[in-house]
Amino acid sequence: MGLCILLLFISPVSCFSNFSQAKQLIYKIKEGLPTRTLIGAIGADLKLDFAVDPPLLFSLVLNMICEHYISLNNRTGELYTSHRQIDRETLCLQLSDGQDCFLALDVFILPQQYFQLIKIKILVEDINDNKPNFPIEEIHLFVPENAQLNSRFAVEQSAVDPDSNINGIQTYWLTNNYGIFTLDVEENGGGEMTPFLIVTGSLDREAMSVYTTSIIAEDGGSPPLSGTATLKIFITDVNDNCPKFTESQINITMYANFSIGTHIASLHAHDPDLGENGKITYVYSDRVPRSLRAIFNLDKVTGVIKLASKLDINTSKHYMLSVLAVGPGCISAVAKVSLHVISLVSAPPVVIPRYIAAEKDGIVSLKESEPPPSPIAFFTIKNTEQQEVDCHLEGDDSLDHEEIQEYKLTVVANNSLGVVIRTFVKVQVLDENDNTPVFEKSNVDLFIKENNSPNAFLTKLHANDKDSGDRGKVLYLLELDVPSVFTLDRVTGVLLASMSLDREEKEKYSFKVRAMDCGSPRRETFATVTVTVLDKNDNSPRFINKDFTFFIPENFPNLGEIGVLSVSDADSGRNGFVALSIVNGSDIFVIDTGKGVLRARTPLDREQQGTYYLWVEATDGGEPSLSTVTIVTIILLDVNDNAPVVLFPQSNQSYLLVLPTTLPGTSITEVYAVDKDTGMNAVIVYSIIKRKGGEPGSFDIDPKTGNITLKKTLNYRGLYSLLVKVSDHGQPDPLSSMVMVNFFVNETVTNESYVHSLLTKDAEMETEHILAKLMEAPIRNEGFPCLPVLIAAAAACLGLLLTVFSLAVWICSKKQEKKQMQVKKLEVEIPLKMNSDRKQMDTSEI
Repeated sequence: MGLCILLLFISPVSCFSNFSQAKQLIYKIKEGLPTRTLIGAIGADLKLDFAVDPPLLFSLVLNMICEHYISLNNRTGELYTSHRQIDRETLCLQLSDGQDCFLALDVFILPQQYFQLIKIKILVEDINDNKPNFPIEEIHLFVPENAQLNSRFAVEQSAVDPDSNINGIQTYWLTNNYGIFTLDVEENGGGEMTPFLIVTGSLDREAMSVYTTSIIAEDGGSPPLSGTATLKIFITDVNDNCPKFTESQINITMYANFSIGTHIASLHAHDPDLGENGKITYVYSDRVPRSLRAIFNLDKVTGVIKLASKLDINTSKHYMLSVLAVGPGCISAVAKVSLHVISLVSAPPVVIPRYIAAEKDGIVSLKESEPPPSPIAFFTIKNTEQQEVDCHLEGDDSLDHEEIQEYKLTVVANNSLGVVIRTFVKVQVLDENDNTPVFEKSNVDLFIKENNSPNAFLTKLHANDKDSGDRGKVLYLLELDVPSVFTLDRVTGVLLASMSLDREEKEKYSFKVRAMDCGSPRRETFATVTVTVLDKNDNSPRFINKDFTFFIPENFPNLGEIGVLSVSDADSGRNGFVALSIVNGSDIFVIDTGKGVLRARTPLDREQQGTYYLWVEATDGGEPSLSTVTIVTIILLDVNDNAPVVLFPQSNQSYLLVLPTTLPGTSITEVYAVDKDTGMNAVIVYSIIKRKGGEPGSFDIDPKTGNITLKKTLNYRGLYSLLVKVSDHGQPDPLSSMVMVNFFVNETVTNESYVHSLLTKDAEMETEHILAKLMEAPIRNEGFPCLPVLIAAAAACLGLLLTVFSLAVWICSKKQEKKQMQVKKLEVEIPLKMNSDRKQMDTSEI
């Protein structure tokens, strides 16, 4: 065995595999337990005997992992959590969902005569200490606008939660589904949850091209934890629209002497699709002859018709042109252009614009705030030939850049001959900063659970500004007095909690957010944001003291209040409700779970047990609940409820032979007594209260040690009897006991029956002393003569006792005489000073 113990330090595996079969113990704990939490008691679970000598010793074979998390009490075999909290996700990083996470360690029980190898497996159970987390803050998903109902699109950037089983991700949901989306979750073979976006309504990119919402991943813990990301659903274009003309019939009057390149008409068609799907080509219909195409040139891209060749100035004529707007995969749209060419009899009127407002390339620029009536231009008409000319304007007369950014005005001049001349004027409305940003909600109420991850998403604030360009660009700002725990993206309006919030520190925040445009002068508006921090069971109950010590006198009354264990929990509601219980299951003590009052069920005797240790656990009402354990020490204060007990001499009938030649000053023997009490209640004083036989003052006793010393020369041979009182120093009333110490002074004991007869007589002296004490005791109840009755009863009992005792002495003396006839000489020599270990052997008892 000695060889095997040596090998254990060299190669443990090979040694214990050959030495004996290892025992196994399995313990279950939850991750995240505080330091010094009891995991299990190896000795108690194996029912080991701790009373053996030498005592048991437990030794932990540490490895690099276990030494960080586990500590072992080498004497008791109790396993505790160490200084580093166990994080299941860190410890078992490579495990897949559903697999057990455990710590494996070996414990040796020494010394070698008790050697055992114990293989410990500590299963670490998961708690919901991680929330789902998306890999990116903003997820983009592309859905074609012609997606069929119930089409499914995987959200590849799904959330990750390192917790396992029910504490892992269980569901996904959208904060706003717009009535046309929903989420479904599929689980693959590895247990990973993937969300799928399902289209439940019709899509039209031309009506809405982007849907912005938040996707929430939620686990199954209690309470559940969640993670958030922004989900942008981009509706991709398909060619589901065809070109349409804004005007399907255009009537144009022109003169035959128009010069080549003159702008005749402008056609415009629109296709709301994007890119190639929205590309439009303008062409003549096949019904338009080539001769007309040569005269009237059509631009395929712009739809502008210009005069390409000279017309006959003396001929009036009417032309009809069919123009097609062609889009990919579409039926062409058709517009009719009716051209009425007037022959040249005289020079037609000429309208010449004279611009007052700013003009460039025929485009007039006006501010939208321009007040009416503001002059824009005036027109000069030439070649009227003394005919009356009527001029009027076709078009709108109000300016609002947010409604219409560009106006096409037509100035019409016609004379009495029916000649109509149209002049086109383009007016561009310049935007001004005349609109203030407007929040969608002026009061925003937000709720977030405490202990959130840093930079947790709270909301996205949005304000609209109808102005264009920088004037309509909105920036978001927090006021200066906003706590630093909140951050706001000034461009996107995303509000984040930049650090973890603690409800116990502050439960509600209220602050203002400013939306400001970039115009000049700047316009701004405000919204009030209220953030309420919801409670989470993140505070363990806390005792007012690290440990408690109560001092109470022994014989404490039943259910008397020993003390109060004050405990608090900073959480609220059920999370802050605390219940107390005694962990180590004592039947002696009970605790009021609500008030924390500790009581004893039975009276307590210090002499049986002077100190009690209780482990009291405080558990809150959260899910999962948190707890704290404290140790309560109950120390019993001594009460003088035990009289001294004389251990030597063991009987009043014992005697000691003392030689007459013993010199004064010699220690003869020692009265030895003990008192179960403590302190002054156990301090014993010895005194001789009565003497009989021999010369007075022959012996003296040390009041502290009980040592009896010879004080003078022994001239008298015979029996000396000392009645010794053994008293404690208890307060208020000391307790005492008495013992008879007998010395027989002679060279030898030749007749033991004679000595015993003398001892019998001395018993009378003790009885007389007891009766004297009874006579001296005060009468407690004067209404009834108890003392005579007690004396009579005691005398009767004593008489009966003496009769039995005398009979026993007579029988013993007869046996002794018979023995003396067989033994010629009997000498008893007893040493004058006896050791405490030999007192029983050197004392003759009857």
